[in-house]
Amino acid sequence: MPEAPKKEEKKEPRKEERKEEHKPKEDDIKHRVRVAGVILDGSKDVSQALTDVKGIGIRLSRILTQKLGYPKGTKLGTLNEKDIGRIEETIARVHTIAKPWMLNRQRDYLEGATTHLTGSDLDLSQREDITKQKRIKSYRGVRHALGQPVRGQRTRATFRTGSTIGVVRKKVVAAAAAASQKK
Repeated sequence: MPEAPKKEEKKEPRKEERKEEHKPKEDDIKHRVRVAGVILDGSKDVSQALTDVKGIGIRLSRILTQKLGYPKGTKLGTLNEKDIGRIEETIARVHTIAKPWMLNRQRDYLEGATTHLTGSDLDLSQREDITKQKRIKSYRGVRHALGQPVRGQRTRATFRTGSTIGVVRKKVVAAAAAASQKK
C-alpha cells in the first residue's frame, strides 16, 4: 500500500517567541494612568489594574475587560487615550452591563434604583448610610456609635479597647490586693 504524502506541518512559534511578540517595549508603556479619578499602575494587566479603583473587584473588572474586548495580558499602560476614555465610559454605565446582584447599591432607599458607585461617591454614600442608621437609632447605628462590632461578632475576647482588664490580669490584680491586705 503506497504511503500518503505527508502534510506540511505548520510550526507554531515557541512559547518564549510568542511572549516576545506581544510584549510591548519598555518605552511604549505609560507607568501611571489616570482612570476614573484614580492613578493606576500602567505595568499591570487591565483587569488587575482596574481592581485598584474603589468599588471594582476582580470579578467586575474581568467582566469589563471582556465587554471592552481586550485580550488577557493587555497592559494598561499600552492603551491610548481613546481606549482609556472607553474604559471610563464603561465604568460609568456598569450597572447596565453587570448582573444586579453584582452591584453595590441595590434598591437604594433614596432613588429606588439599583446602581453601582465607585471612588469617592461610594465613600460618601456609605458615610450617609451610617449617619442615617445612627440618627434613627437602629441597632446597627447604636453599635456604630459605640464603636462596637456591627455584624454579630462576639466581644468577649476581641474588640477590647480602653481600660478593659483581661482574665489573666484580673487574677494577678486580685492576688496583689490579697497580698497587700495581709501585710
